[in-house]
Parts: sequence; C-alpha cells; structure tokens
Amino acid sequence: MRSRVWGGLSAVVLGGLMVTGCGGGTGTADESGGKAGRTGSGGYPVTVTDCAGAKANFSHAPRKIVTSNAAGLELLLRLGAGDKVIGTGFPPGRGTLPGDLDAQARKVEVLSRTVIPKEKLLGSGADLYVDTFASMNMGGGMGDTPTEEEFKAAGITHVFLKSTACAATGKHPVTDLSAVEADITTLGAVTGTRAKAAELVAGMNRKLDAVRKAVGGTAPGARPTYFFFDYDAGTKQPMAVCNRQIAHAVITLAGARNVFADCDGDFQQVGWEDVIARNPDWIQLGVRDRGSEAANEKAFDEARTWLETNSATKGLKAVRQGHFLRIGSEPTTIAGVRNADTVEEIARTLHPGKAG
Repeated sequence: MRSRVWGGLSAVVLGGLMVTGCGGGTGTADESGGKAGRTGSGGYPVTVTDCAGAKANFSHAPRKIVTSNAAGLELLLRLGAGDKVIGTGFPPGRGTLPGDLDAQARKVEVLSRTVIPKEKLLGSGADLYVDTFASMNMGGGMGDTPTEEEFKAAGITHVFLKSTACAATGKHPVTDLSAVEADITTLGAVTGTRAKAAELVAGMNRKLDAVRKAVGGTAPGARPTYFFFDYDAGTKQPMAVCNRQIAHAVITLAGARNVFADCDGDFQQVGWEDVIARNPDWIQLGVRDRGSEAANEKAFDEARTWLETNSATKGLKAVRQGHFLRIGSEPTTIAGVRNADTVEEIARTLHPGKAG
C-alpha cells in the first residue's frame, strides 16, 4: 500500500477529530464513520482529539484560522466562520464554489497554491490550522511540515479533518458519510457555529435519504460497477479508491459498486490489468480543480481522450459505451457538504429512471 499522492505530494495520515463539550457526553467519529458526540448547548470548553489520541482544548472560538486547502476553507465558509480565515493553501479555483461562497473565498489570502511552506505557516499569525490531509512530505525545497512542538511554540492549534485524514487507518469499509458529518459537527463546535453545522448536516441527510429511497433497494447484482479514474495521480499506474476512502461511501450510496471495494485502505496503486479484469460499467473522470471552469473542462476532455486512445483502456466497456461522469475529485474524495451532491449526481446518471 502506498501513501496517498495529492498534487505530487505524499500524504502521511496522522489523525482526525473528536469533540467533547461542557455539559454533554463524549463520542468519536471512528474510522468506520461513527458520529461525533453531542455537546452541551453552551459551547466551551471544547476538546478535539486526533487519531493518535492527542488532545487540543479550546476555551473560546479561534480568531485567526488557516486551512490546508480548499476543502477546509469551504467548510468554514459554509459554517459562517469565513471572517476568521486569514489564509489557505490549495485555494479553490474561481467560480468553483457556489454563490456567495466564491466571493468570500476570493477575499482569503492565498499562502500557497500548493502546500503552505513551513515558515509561512508558522509565521501566519493563526491560532488554528485546519489540516485536511495531515502531515505532508513537502520536499522539493518547500521545507518540512511543522512538528507539533513547533505549532505549539507558534501558538497554533493543529487539528485534522478525520474523515479524510484517518481513512488509511480505518478498520472497516466506509459505506456512509457519518464521519464527514462528524467533521462538520466538530468544526461547528470549535468555531462556535453549532447551529449552522447542524443545519448543514441535516441538509446532507435530506439529499442522502432521497437517494437511498430511490436506489437503496437495488439488488447488488443490478448495481452498475464503477471506477474512479484519478487522472492526476498518473496514468502509467492507476490509483484505486479503496473501501476506507469516503469516495467508496459516495459510490456505494449512489447505488453503484466500486470495482476496488476489495482493497482495504484509502488509496492503492494498481495495474491497468486490474482495471481491465474488473471492466467497469461507468468511469468517473476524477480530475482535480484547475482553477477555472474552462481549465477543468479541458482536463476532463484530456482524461477521456487518454482512456479512449490508450491501447490498454480503449476496449473497456465504459469507454466503448461512452459511460463517463465528469465530476471533480475534491467533492468525491475529500470531506465536505458537496459529498452529498456527488451522491445525487452519480445516482441520477446511473439510475435515471429512479433517482433525480
């Protein structure tokens, strides 16, 4: 099993989120997707725990937040805590966030187009760093990931989005989005936006319930097989979405069968012969955000053309039948409210007579 490669950088999974609060019980969003524990109505103190069990305590809402990438930024914007975000790495492309979120995102300082360099992150003035992928080996002269001691010395509390960051260490296949919902609930508790977090989770559940009602009863043998083609991970050797990754839950909830459901972990490099042996009914062109709609469409076209012209893939059933879905990688593989939208979109495409 190889570590997840994202934007050319290896992600080493370290931890996730659990929240406890004053006046309430405790709970964890474990690797199988259990929900975060409910907290008291008043708020603080809030304790956040990573996958290794290390605790971080919040006596009040953070005042200056930096996010590792667009996923964390989007969640904070949706929670109404965007005015606290002072910087981000991997910024969202213009127009890729809906409505007013795009305008708000444009106001956030871009600390790096990729991984935020160590010194810039430590000197940002942040008191909270929300990390989607956990520690990264930045390499290439970009510096090293700060240690927890360095974060502490800089006055920065370092927390992770557990549903993504802890996926590789999961003990069971992930078949729902409860771990994503737990991340949203936790960020709501940390930022003092619990009511909005509950609203976002409720909205996701309404969409998921509708899809479940429409396609949930489809017999396993009647569910089309599905391959998430991570075009940006490289074409020489494909990267499979395994059963601990939230994309597996997205695919499953949409009424499809992940062709690599038998792979334990989050991502694993496989061979094209493995894809050919599974001969998927549908292929998602999972390209990453290029910064504009035009650039994204060009990338989708490139991914499709590669599959249609490569001798190893042009004979695949999905390729011959033109069964492609042009859905970005981020709303499929990274925690966020739009995971539920992706479930809807896949279900509508694969089950047009039932969903949508």
